[in-house]
Amino acid sequence: MKSVSYVARRAGKSSSSSKQAAGAAPGWTFLTNHAHTLIILAAEAELPLREVAARVGITERAVQRIVAELEGAGVLTRERVGRQNRYEVDLGARLRHPVEAHRTVGDLVKMVHRG
Repeated sequence: MKSVSYVARRAGKSSSSSKQAAGAAPGWTFLTNHAHTLIILAAEAELPLREVAARVGITERAVQRIVAELEGAGVLTRERVGRQNRYEVDLGARLRHPVEAHRTVGDLVKMVHRG
Protein backbone atom coordinates (compact mmCIF):
# COMPACT_ATOMS: atom_id res chain seq x y z
CA MET A 1 0.00 0.00 0.00
CA LYS A 2 2.78 2.46 0.80
CA SER A 3 4.28 2.11 -2.65
CA VAL A 4 0.91 2.83 -4.26
CA SER A 5 0.46 6.04 -2.28
CA TYR A 6 4.07 6.98 -3.00
CA VAL A 7 3.48 6.52 -6.73
CA ALA A 8 0.34 8.63 -6.51
CA ARG A 9 2.25 11.42 -4.76
CA ARG A 10 5.08 11.26 -7.28
CA ALA A 11 2.63 11.35 -10.16
CA GLY A 12 1.11 14.50 -8.72
CA LYS A 13 4.46 16.31 -8.93
CA SER A 14 4.17 17.29 -12.56
CA SER A 15 4.97 20.95 -11.93
CA SER A 16 8.74 20.30 -11.83
CA SER A 17 8.52 18.25 -15.03
CA SER A 18 6.59 20.98 -16.78
CA LYS A 19 9.16 23.57 -15.64
CA GLN A 20 11.94 21.53 -17.23
CA ALA A 21 9.92 21.11 -20.39
CA ALA A 22 9.43 24.88 -20.48
CA GLY A 23 13.20 25.45 -20.64
CA ALA A 24 14.49 25.38 -17.07
CA ALA A 25 17.93 23.84 -16.67
CA PRO A 26 17.88 20.18 -15.65
CA GLY A 27 19.31 19.17 -12.28
CA TRP A 28 21.67 16.69 -13.97
CA THR A 29 22.61 15.44 -17.44
CA PHE A 30 23.78 12.11 -18.82
CA LEU A 31 27.07 13.55 -20.15
CA THR A 32 29.80 15.31 -18.20
CA ASN A 33 31.12 18.83 -18.73
CA HIS A 34 34.23 17.21 -20.23
CA ALA A 35 32.07 15.44 -22.82
CA HIS A 36 30.10 18.62 -23.56
CA THR A 37 33.33 20.57 -24.05
CA LEU A 38 34.77 17.92 -26.39
CA ILE A 39 31.59 17.71 -28.45
CA ILE A 40 31.43 21.48 -28.88
CA LEU A 41 35.12 21.83 -29.81
CA ALA A 42 34.91 18.88 -32.22
CA ALA A 43 32.14 20.72 -34.07
CA GLU A 44 33.62 24.25 -33.83
CA ALA A 45 37.39 24.07 -33.45
CA GLU A 46 37.99 27.84 -33.28
CA LEU A 47 35.22 28.71 -30.84
CA PRO A 48 36.47 30.90 -27.97
CA LEU A 49 36.41 29.16 -24.60
CA ARG A 50 34.15 31.93 -23.31
CA GLU A 51 31.49 30.75 -25.79
CA VAL A 52 32.12 27.08 -24.95
CA ALA A 53 31.54 27.96 -21.28
CA ALA A 54 28.28 29.71 -22.11
CA ARG A 55 27.01 26.71 -24.09
CA VAL A 56 28.03 24.17 -21.45
CA GLY A 57 26.67 26.34 -18.65
CA ILE A 58 29.87 26.59 -16.60
CA THR A 59 32.52 29.24 -16.02
CA GLU A 60 35.25 30.03 -18.51
CA ARG A 61 37.80 29.06 -15.85
CA ALA A 62 36.17 25.62 -15.54
CA VAL A 63 36.39 25.15 -19.31
CA GLN A 64 40.06 26.18 -19.22
CA ARG A 65 40.69 23.51 -16.56
CA ILE A 66 38.79 20.90 -18.61
CA VAL A 67 40.74 21.79 -21.77
CA ALA A 68 44.03 21.47 -19.84
CA GLU A 69 42.99 18.04 -18.54
CA LEU A 70 41.92 16.89 -22.02
CA GLU A 71 45.23 18.12 -23.45
CA GLY A 72 47.12 16.31 -20.69
CA ALA A 73 45.28 13.10 -21.57
CA GLY A 74 46.14 13.52 -25.26
CA VAL A 75 42.51 13.79 -26.32
CA LEU A 76 42.72 17.43 -27.37
CA THR A 77 45.49 19.55 -28.89
CA ARG A 78 45.62 23.32 -29.04
CA GLU A 79 47.25 25.32 -31.83
CA ARG A 80 47.72 29.07 -31.66
CA VAL A 81 46.51 30.76 -34.88
CA GLY A 82 47.12 34.49 -34.69
CA ARG A 83 45.26 35.70 -31.62
CA GLN A 84 42.99 32.65 -31.47
CA ASN A 85 43.32 29.03 -30.47
CA ARG A 86 42.29 26.17 -32.71
CA TYR A 87 41.46 22.87 -31.07
CA GLU A 88 41.76 19.42 -32.57
CA VAL A 89 39.99 16.48 -30.97
CA ASP A 90 41.54 13.01 -31.32
CA LEU A 91 38.44 11.15 -32.49
CA GLY A 92 40.29 7.84 -32.23
CA ALA A 93 41.01 8.20 -28.51
CA ARG A 94 39.29 5.61 -26.34
CA LEU A 95 36.76 6.68 -23.72
CA ARG A 96 38.26 6.35 -20.27
CA HIS A 97 35.75 4.53 -18.08
CA PRO A 98 35.74 0.70 -18.28
CA VAL A 99 32.01 0.70 -19.09
CA GLU A 100 32.57 2.63 -22.32
CA ALA A 101 36.25 1.91 -23.04
CA HIS A 102 35.25 -0.13 -26.10
CA ARG A 103 34.10 3.16 -27.71
CA THR A 104 36.03 6.15 -29.02
CA VAL A 105 35.66 9.89 -28.65
CA GLY A 106 34.56 9.85 -32.29
CA ASP A 107 31.71 7.49 -31.41
CA LEU A 108 30.57 9.92 -28.71
CA VAL A 109 30.77 12.92 -31.01
CA LYS A 110 28.94 11.07 -33.78
CA MET A 111 26.19 10.02 -31.37
CA VAL A 112 25.52 13.58 -30.25
CA HIS A 113 26.37 15.58 -33.40
CA ARG A 114 23.34 17.21 -35.03
CA GLY A 115 24.66 17.19 -38.61
